[in-house]
Amino acid sequence: MDSVAFEDVAVNFTLDEWALLEPSQKNLYRDVMRETLRNLACGKNGKTRTSRNSTKIPGEIK
Repeated sequence: MDSVAFEDVAVNFTLDEWALLEPSQKNLYRDVMRETLRNLACGKNGKTRTSRNSTKIPGEIK
């Protein structure tokens, strides 16, 4: 199986597109992206991998 990167599965919104989303849609997006990040962070052996690149989910404060 080929490796999957966050960029392969992420949906990137422009600021204008993000502004058009309802709060419930933004929350769903954040939840799905967090789960995706967790899934991608786990290697085949179940151990968590770390990345030097920090991915910011729109609306999140880091």
